[in-house]
Amino acid sequence: MLKILAFSVWLVFHPVHVTLTSIDHVTNTDSLKVFVRMYYDDFLLDYSLSGLNLPDGAEQFTNSFPADLMSDYLDKKVNIIINNKQLTGQLLNLTLADNEISMNLLYRSDIKPRVITVKNKIMTELYSDQANMTIIRINNFEEGIMLTPLKTEETFELF
Repeated sequence: MLKILAFSVWLVFHPVHVTLTSIDHVTNTDSLKVFVRMYYDDFLLDYSLSGLNLPDGAEQFTNSFPADLMSDYLDKKVNIIINNKQLTGQLLNLTLADNEISMNLLYRSDIKPRVITVKNKIMTELYSDQANMTIIRINNFEEGIMLTPLKTEETFELF
């Protein structure tokens, strides 16, 4: 239900600047499935502002973006910290269509997360009205938050 609401907000808000991130713990495993969606034109501006070099012709890409470059960007912009340990994600797939770029990532964490900190700085240096909608689902805990240029991180105790 929360995911549908967040997605509806997502569709309504462009040209307001918004991204959607969902973080789902796979029960009884050490895995987090993470989904990120943003507008491609905004992403290209933020990527360049981040000090990373865009590949030639990136504006013309129609269905993909180099996975290694996207991983570098996400490592810089999205941080997930479980039990005081920063995690590194593995990009599983990336889709680019209709000016939206969507990614699925896999993070390895503790089987029993007790504390999670999420930092999301996607486009926060680019737009003062940036809204990074984030949904966290771990065991019986579910929370939706909006991270902004003034508040780029949130910590939750899960016990």
